[in-house]
Formats: sequence, structure tokens, C-alpha cells
Amino acid sequence: MKRFALPAILVASWTGLAHAESAPILYMLHCQGCHLADGSGKPGSVPSLVDSIGRFVRVPGGREYLVRVPGSSQSPLSDEDLARVLNYMIRSFGPADVASDFQPFDAEEVARVRRPPLSETESVRRALLSAMEAR
Repeated sequence: MKRFALPAILVASWTGLAHAESAPILYMLHCQGCHLADGSGKPGSVPSLVDSIGRFVRVPGGREYLVRVPGSSQSPLSDEDLARVLNYMIRSFGPADVASDFQPFDAEEVARVRRPPLSETESVRRALLSAMEAR
């Protein structure tokens, strides 16, 4: 039993750290693998977050889209943690003009719209991008 004491302490310490600095760490653990550290994504397969993610919150249905995309909706993150990560991504990768008057996501909003995940992600994304262009 004693040989497992150090790993258990490290896990407990890391968990505490994850809560203290949760959003960047949760992004790194759950999103960065596809969207990359700088939010640039992978052209042709994973959309860039840079200067685009924040624009979604300005069109009807955009907030819901960000919560319901499969990577968000089906993530193991709690509603509270998903809200934190979405807020972090918008503030880190969104345009500065969005961050200045952005209404942050909260756990209640995430819980209300998270399920079911979007099944037609591409068509919804295209419609939202068209709405952004029309503005």
C-alpha cells in the first residue's frame, strides 16, 4: 500500500492545480489535440478557432452551436468546466472586439443546450458563417 502513496499524492495535487488554473489546462487536455495550442486547427479537417470562435456568439444559434458540436457536447467535462473552456477559447482566440462585451457561458446554459450533440455539424456551421457574413 505504501508504494502507491506518492502517485496518489501527485494525482491529488494535480487535480487541485487543474481547478486552480482550470480553463487553460482543460483546453490543453481536451481540445488542443485537434485545435492545437494556438487554436489554428488543422486545415481541411479541424476548424481554426483564431478570430472565428468569438464571432459565433454574435449570431442567433451560435452559442448553442459551440456547446453542441460533438467535441464539446460529448466531452467528459462537466457543464461548469465546459463553460470555462468555451469562455477561455473565446477570450484567447476570438477577436478582441468580441471579448470586450462577451457574455460568458455558465454551467446552466451549457446544461440546457448541451444535449443532443449536433449531427449535422457542417451544415449548421455553414449557415452560421453565412449569417455572420450577412451582418
